[in-house]
Amino acid sequence: MQPSLFISHGSPMLALTPGPAHDFLKELGERYQPKAIVVVSAHWATRELAVSSSQGPETIHDFYGFPPALYQCRYPAPGAPELAARLADELGATLVERGLDHGAWVPLSLMYPGADIPVLSLSLPVTWPNQALVALGEKLAALRAEEVMILASGNLTHNLRALQPDGSPAPAWVLAFQRWIEAKLEAGDSEALLAWQKAPGALENHPTAEHFLPLLVAQGAGGKARLLHQSVSNGVLAMDCYAFD
Repeated sequence: MQPSLFISHGSPMLALTPGPAHDFLKELGERYQPKAIVVVSAHWATRELAVSSSQGPETIHDFYGFPPALYQCRYPAPGAPELAARLADELGATLVERGLDHGAWVPLSLMYPGADIPVLSLSLPVTWPNQALVALGEKLAALRAEEVMILASGNLTHNLRALQPDGSPAPAWVLAFQRWIEAKLEAGDSEALLAWQKAPGALENHPTAEHFLPLLVAQGAGGKARLLHQSVSNGVLAMDCYAFD
């Protein structure tokens, strides 16, 4: 039985820069050996649901201003077109050709550097209400018994306008939101999580919602939450990761 995971992917430089979250993700891949991975990334935001049918998804460098070494990174994992066609039918989603954005390939390059596990991208329908995103996860849950990992990639907190030099202490509004989410997940308080925008510091931590919403999909696809990792990057990026199993 494969897990449903929520991963905070941070800056694209996570792929190259050692640190707590980088080191954790390298170790995390050793715990699980799925036959395929379905990725829901904050960086493929759509109005309605779409599935990538790409047989060999390209590595998308959807960022700018970073060192040349980052643009040379490639993650040549195979796609899963047969599973994509099946999910499109079951979920009423549109089939498209799309590569792996950095919300997908950065954590996967650390977890599974061999790039030998088929990866399928499922879009994040950001216009859907919170309950519909949890329901989407519930529809994906059966894949876990088929040895398919559900990997939802976002960030527990994500306010890029407030970035600080790495190593800066986290402000109170980041810590308050981080602790609130941890407490509600530990308690299994689904109703509170559906109203996460009312959490302390929610709007400061998420001026836009797309980096939090993957957690709702991961929650729907799994069971009880387990905190796997907790750290903060650049003062305001909480890098928390959870398993739902």
